[in-house]
This record gives sequence, C-alpha cells and structure tokens, in this order.
Amino acid sequence: MAALLFWAIAMTCLLLTGAGFSYNWGGPLASEVFEQILADKDIDTVTRDRLFDSNGQFESVMAELQTSKDAEDQKRADALLTSVVGIFNHMNNAFMYKQFEFENPPSVQHSVAAFLSRFHAIFTLNQDCLLEQHYNPVFGTAQNWARLYQPGMRFPSTFRPTGARQDKFALMEPHPPFTTISTSGAQPYVKLHGSVNWVESDVGKRILIMGGEKAVSIGLYSILRWYHEQFREMLLRPSARLMIIGYSFSDAHINDAIVEGLENGLKIYVVDPFALNALKRDPRIEKKRSQAVIGISTRPLTATFGGDRNAHAQLSQFFV
Repeated sequence: MAALLFWAIAMTCLLLTGAGFSYNWGGPLASEVFEQILADKDIDTVTRDRLFDSNGQFESVMAELQTSKDAEDQKRADALLTSVVGIFNHMNNAFMYKQFEFENPPSVQHSVAAFLSRFHAIFTLNQDCLLEQHYNPVFGTAQNWARLYQPGMRFPSTFRPTGARQDKFALMEPHPPFTTISTSGAQPYVKLHGSVNWVESDVGKRILIMGGEKAVSIGLYSILRWYHEQFREMLLRPSARLMIIGYSFSDAHINDAIVEGLENGLKIYVVDPFALNALKRDPRIEKKRSQAVIGISTRPLTATFGGDRNAHAQLSQFFV
C-alpha cells in the first residue's frame, strides 16, 4: 500500500474500460474481431473449424492452441495472434481519422477529455491506442494533469520520432524497476492486458494478453503483475470509486479484484447498454449490487458527450 500513500485525498476516482469503450469510436467488439479473423487467408481450415465450433469465441480457441503440445497447433496459435495484431494495427490507423469529441463544436466543460481528466488513474483491458492518439488531459481540473503517461513503459533508445501521429503508438518496452506510480503532474494510464505496441526488449515478444488463461499469462510479465497489484491496492482504498465502461465482467481475475474491493467498501458505476445483464455474469458482484452500485448508464458515450446534457449530468454524479 505504500505506493499509494501519495494520494492522500478524500475520494479516489478510478476508471476501468473494456472493448465497449473503444466501440464508441469504431473499435470492434469480440464478435467483430472474430468476423475479421475469418477474412484472414493465413488462417488454416483447422483453426477455422475451431473458430466456428466456438461460436465466435476466438479467445477460447487461442487458449486451446497456445496450451496445446502439438507443434502444428503452436504454429496456428502464432498465426492467430498475428491476425489479431493486424486487426489492432488496422484499428489504430483508423483511429487517426476519428474525431475524439462527439459534440461539434465541442464544449470543453462537457467534453470527453474533461471527463477523463477527473480520474486519478485510468485502467483499461483494451490493447488499442485510442487514448494515446487523441486524449490530452485537460489542465485546470481537480487533478491538474499535464499529460497522460504509461507507468513502467518507455520508447526504446533506438526510437526516433518523426512528428507523425504514428509516433504515439510506436513500439514500447518495459522499464523496471517497478516501485511506485508517480503522478508528478501526469495521469496514470494502466493497460492491464498489455498493448498491441508493447514488446519485451530482450526477445521482442509482444506483451499482449489474449486467450482463456489470462491470469496465467499475466504472471509471465513483471510489468503486468505490478499493474494488477496496483489495481487491487487502489480498489481497496477506503474511499475508492470505480467507474466501469464497456467491460462485460467476463474476466475472473478482474472480477476477483473488484469483489475484494466491494468487500472493503468500493462503490461502482457501470456504463453499458446491457449493464444489468453484465452485473449478473458474476454472482458475487450481483449479490452486492444494492449497496455497491451507485449508478448505471445505458446511454452510449456518443450521446452522453454529444450534447445530451441530462445524460452528462447523470454520469457526473459519480464524482459527487
């Protein structure tokens, strides 16, 4: 807990985002990633059959292939991961041409950037680079962030910026030791499942958590183990509040941390078109919903930040 003592504040406001967050800017949901994988000509018929049999759950197929002892399955796993990385790269390139704000002209007071700036830390399960490209914290908020930063990560010494937007999602590598999350005027952005542009500097292996054995895979990377320790510790703060946007409550290791926080008094606010169904996916969370859930919004962010002042006011109650 020592790493968190510098946040001596009355209330800690945290954000957790899933695929449903990036979806507002055109990012694909898991079902749509499945559709794009099927269009990849490098995916063989054996993998295709498994994908169809999984009813579109491509991550379960990846887990089967990754844990298989068969050499051909290992090749299939590599091909599947390469396909997914290609989808993310295409997504990041598409994000370059997206408007980040949904209201035109944007109202600074009601903007997405101003909203995100109100959180003491942003956690995400997404591996895209939407925020790296578009989000600049609004200086003058309660937190007075000067920039967004990714704790424990850096661009390699060989990186030479060109001035293009692609610089913002160039390859990054872990930079130990992992001791504390420094604020120093910068807002922490913590990618719990890695990122499409992260690699291990010594072997070049991507730090990208996919498949059905996420908790096991996370244990292989010290940067991600540290991230999850920080996530748990922050949720255990007596005054912690967690807004959850676009997460389906389908990852047991994430739910475990949330449940531990709920038992310690954590309050949550769920933003999801199917929020009530999402809460039911984990009986432990559903059981505590009456005392733990302080709000639900089923409106898409495109509406909430696209001029719907009533929806914006409702969402802003999280910070009160």
